[in-house]
Amino acid sequence: MITLERAQSLIAAGIEEATSQGLALAFAVVDPAGHLVASARMDGAPWIAPDVALGKAWTAAAYGAPSAAQGEKMQSLHAFSASISVATGGRYTPQIGGLPITDGGSVIGAMGASGGTGQQDEDVVRTAIG
Repeated sequence: MITLERAQSLIAAGIEEATSQGLALAFAVVDPAGHLVASARMDGAPWIAPDVALGKAWTAAAYGAPSAAQGEKMQSLHAFSASISVATGGRYTPQIGGLPITDGGSVIGAMGASGGTGQQDEDVVRTAIG
């Protein structure tokens, strides 16, 4: 399971990368069950960005895959995707920008970002995770 120290380190790396790209993002790191471990909202990031980042991280943790992969699967299944969102209290966010964090092949958590384009969010998360 991801530690608070590692989660905070990943967020710091994300903030550094976002700053270098001139972006203002929010970040969330969750454990394998989708429970929040750490989060941050950079100055200037949209007010809704922390919730979206958490949803992306939750989705990546739930499926052990990038959150975007769920979006691709659900493109023709809008009603099913909506029902998953309702069943999970709105946490299910099948959008680009959330990635699983692995250690030795096991998912130990996930990280999500929001505030840029989906691709910018995912690129920053990928760089932060390494």
